[in-house]
Amino acid sequence: MNTSDAPTTEQRPGEHPIRYVLFVCNHNAGRSQMAQAFFERYGPEDVRAESAGTEPAREVWPPVVEAMREVGLDLAARKPKKLTVEMQLHADRAITMGCGDACPYVPTTVEAWDIPDPAGKALEEVRAIRDLVAGHVDELVIERLAAIYADRTAHQMRLARLLPSSPRSSPPPAPPRRSGRAPMPYWTALMVRACARIS
Repeated sequence: MNTSDAPTTEQRPGEHPIRYVLFVCNHNAGRSQMAQAFFERYGPEDVRAESAGTEPAREVWPPVVEAMREVGLDLAARKPKKLTVEMQLHADRAITMGCGDACPYVPTTVEAWDIPDPAGKALEEVRAIRDLVAGHVDELVIERLAAIYADRTAHQMRLARLLPSSPRSSPPPAPPRRSGRAPMPYWTALMVRACARIS
């Protein structure tokens, strides 16, 4: 995969700040773990992948570990993580996979991928899901990295939380642009509560 046109970490500090892509599913034991691993393989160094679940499982599903091992990615030591407010607020793009109304509310773009849950499925079925996830991640890296770099919404929010408050501070960002999902009506109230919890 050719990502030579994307900014690299070799450029001057501050010129291209680190970006974050957040992958979310119900249990962080299958789809989102696979997506994070594939993005870490295919994506540039200055776009970091994270994954989490709304109801994390105790472990990554064993058939998922086996299927990913077959393509050279070892998930055996990874542990499912709970989706946190901090993850949501600093994500430059979020990818959801079947988590419904419990999916994240981030200050920028949210994509919804229609990918089956590998929980309880046989290894052969998990392989097909693995390949589907890999294809989606490949498309994300090839076609939408430029948009991730260009969208400064989450980066400006991170700066606002680090810098002292000022009466001239920029207004809060617009509600998120959601791909494949209807906007959530209580977005504004949620973000106010989230910011208060981590401020």
